[in-house]
Amino acid sequence: MLNHIVIMGRLTRDPELRYTQSNTPVASFTLAVDRDYSPQGGERETDFIDCVAWRGTAEFADKYFFKGQMAVVSGRLQSRKWQDRDNNSRTSWEINVSNLYFGEKKESSRGSYSSDSYSQPAPPPAQQYSRGPGNYGNPNVEPPSNDGFPPQQQTFRDLDDDDGELPF
Repeated sequence: MLNHIVIMGRLTRDPELRYTQSNTPVASFTLAVDRDYSPQGGERETDFIDCVAWRGTAEFADKYFFKGQMAVVSGRLQSRKWQDRDNNSRTSWEINVSNLYFGEKKESSRGSYSSDSYSQPAPPPAQQYSRGPGNYGNPNVEPPSNDGFPPQQQTFRDLDDDDGELPF
């Protein structure tokens, strides 16, 4: 069976770090996640997803994440049954966090973040190889201009639909 979930959203509050009786760190926080679609003539709906991180991931969340920051969470979806104050049975759904990532790049040391979360560094220039004798795999030898082989370039489709293609 497979139980793996990945979501991206903004923290609705600072992570709350606590410790169990055995001194194990546990952090809880909620991510506001916009749905991919909006009802006809309406605004996009937002889901509020509870997340729980343990041990080092909990300490990482407490140290580096804050309210309003974009975060990417991967883990497993789990239910938790509990009794409320009126002794009614309740069920909560939450993500047990395995990995926590920054969802946007940091612009300054003061903690402001950019919403351009998909920027990638420019790739190194493509190396061209000569097919002549004795030059196999040597990146310092330029191929002859009449080689007939175009330089190799790869483009990958950017799945976030904001600018088309990534530069590598």
